[in-house]
Amino acid sequence: MVADYSPIRLLHRLTGHEGAVYALCNGPEAGTFLSAGGEGWIVRWDLANPDPGRLIARVEGQVFAVTMLREDQVVLAGDMHGGVHWIDLGDADRSRHIQHHRKGTFSFAVYDGMVFSGGGDGLITRWSANLRQSEESLQISGASIRSLVFDPSGEVLAAGCSDGSICLIDPLRMALRKRIADAHLPSVFSLQFNGAGDQLWSGGRDAHLRRWDRLGRPLEMPSMAAHWYTVNALALSPDAQWLATASRDKTIRIWDTTTGELRQTLETVRDQGHRHSVNALFWSGEYNQLVSASDDRTVCIWTGRQGM
Repeated sequence: MVADYSPIRLLHRLTGHEGAVYALCNGPEAGTFLSAGGEGWIVRWDLANPDPGRLIARVEGQVFAVTMLREDQVVLAGDMHGGVHWIDLGDADRSRHIQHHRKGTFSFAVYDGMVFSGGGDGLITRWSANLRQSEESLQISGASIRSLVFDPSGEVLAAGCSDGSICLIDPLRMALRKRIADAHLPSVFSLQFNGAGDQLWSGGRDAHLRRWDRLGRPLEMPSMAAHWYTVNALALSPDAQWLATASRDKTIRIWDTTTGELRQTLETVRDQGHRHSVNALFWSGEYNQLVSASDDRTVCIWTGRQGM
């Protein structure tokens, strides 16, 4: 059955970043989100009153990954030099700045107190959120780990690698369960489980969008490319019916997660979209609004599907 779909439209375009914006995540309070980018700024925005944003932290170098530990009021940021920054919003003396990965820190995944990072050195590291120090690392690739995502149960951690593979990992045992070789050539840039956790979506530098079952077996998808260029990011709608994809081709596309059908493309001119590569996506559960970030130094807020 094809789900009803109400087209998405632009609500706000947010400016203020002085560099490309590479990462988005939940903010410290409900209804807020964070953006981070090439100038090292981490900015808090309020979806109810989004302009202006507020600079809450700054690190040296480009920030490629950011996530929020709301319970602890800690922002976790990864930079181009492999730094992992624990930024405590309540107690600056408890903040820690650790040079950990080589060749950059590109991704974080958090589930029920478990914190993982992925780096340009092909390492996945598990961290103690309480002690803010590394516990154990697993070498899964000789190339960068571009994306990390948990399944909804927290039993599987999926990693997308620049060698074209997807690795399915047991996060408790820090053990490789399965490697999907040549999932995207030459690189896997983005991953997202569906709402039930029985399917994994992946996007790559080959511009394709693919689906896999929980065991890493490919599921049928249209053979055509999802975008013209690299699929940089994926985001699932709060009701899990829609998947948003962001691309270096400047567009955002919305897909039906049940049928795999394309429902909408958000473009530069027609939809007042981004003028350069779209690097990151965040879909707010509180407001059902889609947020996108781009090389054009802007953040866009789009309406989500109505009537949920």
